[in-house]
Amino acid sequence: MSLFKARDWWSTILGEKEEFDQGCLCLADVDNSGNGQDKIIVGSFMGYLRIFNPHPVKTGDGTQAEDLLLEVHLRDPILQVEVGKFVSGTEMLHLAVLHSRKLCVYSVSGTLGNVEHGNQYHIKLMYEHSLQRTACNMAYGPFGGVKGRDLICIQSMDGMLMVFEQESYAFGRFLPGSLLPGPLAYSSRTDSFITVSSCQQVESYKYQVLAFATDVDKKQETEQQKLGSGKRLVVDWTLNIGEQALDICIVPFNQSASSVFVLGERNFFCLKDNGQIRFMKKLDCNPSCFLPYCSVSEGTINTLIGNHNNMLHIYQDVTLKWATQLPHVPVAVRVGCLHDLKGVIVTLSDDGHLQCSYLGTDPSLFQAPKVESRELNYEELDGELKELQKIIKDVKSQGVWPMTEREDDLKVSAVVSPNLDSVSQAANVEVGTDSVPSITVKVTLQNRVVLQKAKLSVYVQPPLVSTCDQCTFDFTVPEMTSTVAFSVYLKRSYTPSELEGNAVVSYSRPTGIPRVIQCKFRLPLKLICLPGQPSKTASHKLTVETNKSPVSLLSLFPDFAIQSDDDQVNVMGFRLLGGSRVTLLASRTSQRYRIQSEQFEDLWLVTNELTYRLQEYFEKQGIKDFACSFSGCLPLQEYFELIDHHFELRINGEKLEELLSERAVQFRAIQRRLLTRFKDKTPAPLQHLDTLLDGTYKQVIALAEAVEENQHSLFQSFARLKSATHLMILLIRLWQKLSAEQTAILEAAFLPLQEDTQELGWEEMVDAAIAHLLKTCLSKSSKEQALSLSSQLNIPKDTSQLKRHITLLCDRLAKGGRLCVSSDAAASQAMVMPGGCTPIPESDLEERSLEDSTELFTNHNHLITETPHACFSPPRSFGTVRAKLTSWKEDAPPEADLREHRTQQT
Repeated sequence: MSLFKARDWWSTILGEKEEFDQGCLCLADVDNSGNGQDKIIVGSFMGYLRIFNPHPVKTGDGTQAEDLLLEVHLRDPILQVEVGKFVSGTEMLHLAVLHSRKLCVYSVSGTLGNVEHGNQYHIKLMYEHSLQRTACNMAYGPFGGVKGRDLICIQSMDGMLMVFEQESYAFGRFLPGSLLPGPLAYSSRTDSFITVSSCQQVESYKYQVLAFATDVDKKQETEQQKLGSGKRLVVDWTLNIGEQALDICIVPFNQSASSVFVLGERNFFCLKDNGQIRFMKKLDCNPSCFLPYCSVSEGTINTLIGNHNNMLHIYQDVTLKWATQLPHVPVAVRVGCLHDLKGVIVTLSDDGHLQCSYLGTDPSLFQAPKVESRELNYEELDGELKELQKIIKDVKSQGVWPMTEREDDLKVSAVVSPNLDSVSQAANVEVGTDSVPSITVKVTLQNRVVLQKAKLSVYVQPPLVSTCDQCTFDFTVPEMTSTVAFSVYLKRSYTPSELEGNAVVSYSRPTGIPRVIQCKFRLPLKLICLPGQPSKTASHKLTVETNKSPVSLLSLFPDFAIQSDDDQVNVMGFRLLGGSRVTLLASRTSQRYRIQSEQFEDLWLVTNELTYRLQEYFEKQGIKDFACSFSGCLPLQEYFELIDHHFELRINGEKLEELLSERAVQFRAIQRRLLTRFKDKTPAPLQHLDTLLDGTYKQVIALAEAVEENQHSLFQSFARLKSATHLMILLIRLWQKLSAEQTAILEAAFLPLQEDTQELGWEEMVDAAIAHLLKTCLSKSSKEQALSLSSQLNIPKDTSQLKRHITLLCDRLAKGGRLCVSSDAAASQAMVMPGGCTPIPESDLEERSLEDSTELFTNHNHLITETPHACFSPPRSFGTVRAKLTSWKEDAPPEADLREHRTQQT
């Protein structure tokens, strides 16, 4: 930032909510006063034309009434204003105003006033041209070497140059290969037009070549050029600058040389007449406008460059000579003589801030006041230092740093409607014939201070989608409350892994510090699940025990009760919209609940909902010691099948992408050979290359569709894998009665924040996390703690190592291992089983194959065993471990309850 600000000589604000651009500012003696004083002509996109003649009483004064010579509304947007000799028969200066569909030339004249109000100015329309094409910009000059008059060239939005010889239209030419219009300038020394095309190259066209080229008004232009009649428009020279240009300006050194200046997005260039680069300068900031002018040093050029940091830089060739600060971002800059003051810098911003300034050396610096010097008392400093050290030591001994209480700048709350929407907002769903319900979520934001552009983002687990993903708020006054409502529904035909949503608000505090606030909300199970008939048989079953008497399922799930079925106390059915049927059974006398389904991963949502509603039910009863437990065998085999299926889809996706890449290379090679054959003047036979091209094209399309289908299957498989992972974490928590901190460590290991991608997948991330737990807190010896893990994650060859690590994790948890973050605490903790049992050596387990290992924790029926850890505490060795399947001790099993229930109905 510059130490010096631009010295404000005169300034004003133009209009209200008007817009301006680089062509809207011009300085000239437009009223032909002859005194050499320039006037400021400004046109706006709102159609207002203003002419100023500033003469402040003292420096820094604002606009006076007599400073505004003329203000007129021309109705059409003004794109550019220029002053030149545009009227035939006279060499007086006239004003040319470019609108989008017409060009108007005016004469500006003043009438002497007889009173204090001063002179009166008015404009008179000399002539106008209606344009057949939408204009972009214009350039003027003595085209073709004419003397005493200026011609006008207008560039249209589609790249056509239209030349007007004052009151008459001369010709129009299309620039070859024009896609978007660029800046346009005229060089009088070489009699050529210079522009920058959409190919990011500077192009020069001679006026004589334009004049004698084939007229674009003729309809048979293409055919004439093919037959050789007429002349084609040929570029004089080109130079590739590699970026888009903002403006072009031409400054003559003398009669024999001139320079072409081009302002790019990151550099500005100085070119010779023939297109060779004299020099270029890489800019540090985003430029907004520039103006080259002759320097006092011979052979050099000064350049004013404004940027988006409110700065104006003055370069002598490529050397920065001065930098000054402006109160706005300039979009146009001019230098002129105003009120006998030469070299006044006039800048215009896009919102109408017009300022006349000059360069000064009066810095704007903050000078700190002088501090009275005093002698230091070292004894007092030592005492203060000891007191501060004591405070720091006391704070560290507390274990946590005290947080200062302060009120948040923004409060966010989310409320889920208790009922489903009466009219579903689901659109473009792929669930099937079922009518997909939706539910409304309201997010309320309340601010304490003024905040601008607070952005709300809503996240739900796929395949759930919301009707509103993002929203922006402006809190203009404190204590405002804004509410946004959106609906959530199931879009695709598989079950989400979670029913939790997240509303995240990002904003910046008034001091500029960015902050993020999030608010979670829980969606109801009935959004993705419908009441259904219970199923008698199922492939996958889980049993959850409680320490309280059984609760009627009608009390727990009143929203899933079927009116036609009067006896739903012990059995209830659920039908997932994107999955299978799930049956929930409650024992009549014991404290057990069974969940069963045909799909293993579909057990998760109902099991989690059961534990959540049981906890909520007993809390309402005032019972605080309620607890759930799981004493069956962990279903690792079913979990490993989902892992294998997900990994197989990943490998299949890699193979398909490699095959698609090979076919794409083959397709391009065939295309090149065909193109060579077609371009040859004596073409050779195609030799079935066209047939090969067609076959390869069909293979590319088929492989692309296969990749897309595999990607869709991978998304579904990953969602099912996440559901099964959540279920496994829940079962391990209930099995080992893990605390909240230990469960969080387990979730961090099995559910990484990084989403599953082709480059970094779930398998390698989870394997690295579990290996770290086995090396630290769950290690059995110092040897394992000394093992070094690989710092680079690569896709594994298979899932055998991952499954072995998961099996070891469950085994060590069964032996009393506890999860913790600190490695020191893990090294010192004793591996003691619940009940004081001695841990069993693990050498047999680690040497066994994967299949034998998984049998230790897997049973397809998942019935309750006699002892809580029968699967993990054998009498002698792991080689003879088998789960003992027993029936219920106190009453009939849930299957018998269901059978009895069906018999009564019959």
